[in-house]
Amino acid sequence: MNIFFASNIVGDLLEFDEEEIRHLQVLRYKPGDQIQVVDGKGNWYVAELIDLGKKRVLTKVIERTISAQRKPYHLHLAIAPTKNIDRLEWFLEKATEIGVDEITPILCRNSERTQIRLDRLEKILLSAMKQSLKVYLPKLNPLTPLKTFILEQGDFAGQKCIAWISDPPGKLLQQTYIPAQNVIVVIGPEGDFAPDEIELAQKNYFVPVSLGQSRLRTETAGVVAVHTIELMNG
Repeated sequence: MNIFFASNIVGDLLEFDEEEIRHLQVLRYKPGDQIQVVDGKGNWYVAELIDLGKKRVLTKVIERTISAQRKPYHLHLAIAPTKNIDRLEWFLEKATEIGVDEITPILCRNSERTQIRLDRLEKILLSAMKQSLKVYLPKLNPLTPLKTFILEQGDFAGQKCIAWISDPPGKLLQQTYIPAQNVIVVIGPEGDFAPDEIELAQKNYFVPVSLGQSRLRTETAGVVAVHTIELMNG
């Protein structure tokens, strides 16, 4: 089943961006055909194509369904971009498929990547949302210094966790997180966090957690964290 993303909804009419229009053209849709559409905000539409041009598509909503996918908690994962950008892209795809609500790339002392292309990463999130038949598009924030990110969470209502390779290891994430609560999980770079970053996090009520006995790559740790929270919430 082909799923399309509507970037804007005006009344009963759906608007598509250029990439979605090209997708419709490649698949040889024509006026009168019905398509399945999501808006990334929890709505699923059945729409009829009225007009299909090179730069403009006109569709009319036939049916709208409000999804029951919205979870009773909000999972915000902050992660340091990997040196190999393919690994970060893989994480974004898998986290979207499993279920993440918000992602913030963070810049740490030991980060090996200091720039990212948000537009490309947003396309990966969108593709993963459609492929996995989800109707909520995760929010992707700009690359943010870790210190700034930590200080911005002062009013966060929920649990704050930072995955840190400590000796001895901290409690496992599943031993720390309370199901149904909003949660932030912070994942560091390949070189781990600097001691002063951990100190700052703890002073701002981030609880150190372990993701298991194995030493995980950054992107693997991110997937483990998202999957753990998803499983604990049933």
